Amino acid sequence: MSLHMPGDHQIPPSQPICGSNCIKTGTMHLAVLAITNIYPCANRPWLGTFVEQQIAGLRSIGVQTKVLYFDRKTEGPLVYFRMAPRIQEAIAAFRPHIIHIMYGGVMAERVTSLPLPIPSVVTFHGSDILGENLSGPWRKVVSRLGVWCSFRAARRASGVVVVARHLERALPASLDRRKVRVIPCGIDTGRFRPMDSAACRQKLGWPEEDFHVLFPANTGDPVKRPWLAEAAVQALVRHGVPARLHKLSGVAYSEVPLWINASNVLLLTSLHEGSPMVVKEALACEVPVVSVDVGDVAERIAGIEGCHMAGAEPEEIALKLLAVWKRKSRINSTKFVENISISAIAQQLKGFYGVLLQAPGVPSAQELIESATS
Repeated sequence: MSLHMPGDHQIPPSQPICGSNCIKTGTMHLAVLAITNIYPCANRPWLGTFVEQQIAGLRSIGVQTKVLYFDRKTEGPLVYFRMAPRIQEAIAAFRPHIIHIMYGGVMAERVTSLPLPIPSVVTFHGSDILGENLSGPWRKVVSRLGVWCSFRAARRASGVVVVARHLERALPASLDRRKVRVIPCGIDTGRFRPMDSAACRQKLGWPEEDFHVLFPANTGDPVKRPWLAEAAVQALVRHGVPARLHKLSGVAYSEVPLWINASNVLLLTSLHEGSPMVVKEALACEVPVVSVDVGDVAERIAGIEGCHMAGAEPEEIALKLLAVWKRKSRINSTKFVENISISAIAQQLKGFYGVLLQAPGVPSAQELIESATS
């Protein structure tokens, strides 16, 4: 098979996202090599669970997927400059049709700099193209380098996925938008579903008479603005509501549905986000959401009675929480859940892969089959 530089694969103008049958690889299943630097591991089980779920979604619809995980935390930043042999070995052994880089930054820049023989896709999730505005001086420098690397990767990649519309606007203006798709990460609706709230509270030892506000703080990142959440709940207490703030931190991913269902409301106060998974998970559990205007939350909760957007002021947030407390009921988010399941999102990704594989200059399905069996 001849090698193609990453920038050679251009998506035809006005090419629609095709359905699940558009990828014709003879008797072979579509194969995707997923490359990531965020993935659940023994000492960080919460890391990159959304990537793990995306992989599960692809596999659930018959897409063969191999994961290459590069652990920067353990191996250091130089791991990105030692990836090439492992990637080349994986391509030779696995014979994928597509390489999907499931995070931006230096990793994505290094992967897309390789002479890849097949189309590549990069997914950007948030801070990899927005940066980290609340970090210290050194972290700001590193963050800006990561954003610069993300932009380089976006230009080189055959296709680009962003998980929210505002992230598409953050991409370089010169980037060909024909190769960009907005596809959020899906959620496991078998795991995140409505459960008996009283039973969940009893299991966690939470008093039934209190109003339980769940705040996602799993990473401890100051960008989440925990002080704003704390001030808002204190203001809510001054309104006479017996409110308690629970920080979702250090909780095993398997226990997150229990915590969400035990809560009366999910509160988000972040400075910036991509497409926060916890919001979608709360909606799948029919738990109300109160959030500042961040990420794609406004789009996600639009039209759902019982969910509220608020300004980044404690009193304004408190008044929205008060409205949830007075309503005293779960939300109806059935239609939302249908569109955001991991299988539904996987079908969107598979359709995008099909567009890339049909682009001029990409080896045909028959060539891929012959190469895989040679």
